[in-house]
Amino acid sequence: MSNHHPRLAIVTGSDSGIGQATATLLASEGFDVGLTFHSDEEGIRRTAEEVERRGQRSFVEPFDASSPDAGAVVDRLADQLGGLGVLVNVAGTGHSDRVLDLDLDTWRRVLATDLDGPFLCSQHAARRMVQQGDGGRIINVTSVHEHLPRLGAAAYCSAKAGLGMFTKVLALELAEHGITVNAVAPGEISTPMTGQDESEAYHQERPGNPVGRPGHVAEVASVIGFLASPRSAYVTGSSYTVDGGLSLMAAHGHDTATGWREI
Repeated sequence: MSNHHPRLAIVTGSDSGIGQATATLLASEGFDVGLTFHSDEEGIRRTAEEVERRGQRSFVEPFDASSPDAGAVVDRLADQLGGLGVLVNVAGTGHSDRVLDLDLDTWRRVLATDLDGPFLCSQHAARRMVQQGDGGRIINVTSVHEHLPRLGAAAYCSAKAGLGMFTKVLALELAEHGITVNAVAPGEISTPMTGQDESEAYHQERPGNPVGRPGHVAEVASVIGFLASPRSAYVTGSSYTVDGGLSLMAAHGHDTATGWREI
């Protein structure tokens, strides 16, 4: 079984944030990259420029992760790339509604975007990779909320937990084809999705986080880069939490006067 999957990658949601940082990093490591955007045309143009500045080819397609034919974007980009070695599912959305106020339309929109989209893209990518016979990598960006609940985010947490389990089942099914499937679970990262610019990551205090600040997109991209590389050949069905230790704090509350106290 070949472990030399082609250096051809697709990164969904690569118009900003973690997706943009991932596409740029993969280009630095010699990948041609297929990019997708939902509405940010300026952002995706910047990403394409960064990829090409690194001497790699880029191809851009519009993408709605909640669409029933979301997987077709993988085929369109793989055709332009001339194959496929790595898929990174980044595109996602959140919401802020308590369950008692959460309407079915919002629930379905979030699940369609955060779970159906990655399912369809993974399925299309896996079919390509199996057909090519060179192995491959599928990396799903979940969230620390794949593992931990959050008030007001029932649909988001459910979708991310579902994507985490889908990652494991897919890893089990694709191992015989030399394709690994893993998840990366970011905590709070300074991105447009959290209402921040990435440059703010190192300049904000987060007393509730052991490292004391939000994460930078490059700190997530570097873990994705590892999982996209031959160095991770024996890693599959895993979820890598990238959260500065936030998820270690379940037994602690924060009291600003006295610092940490046990709950």
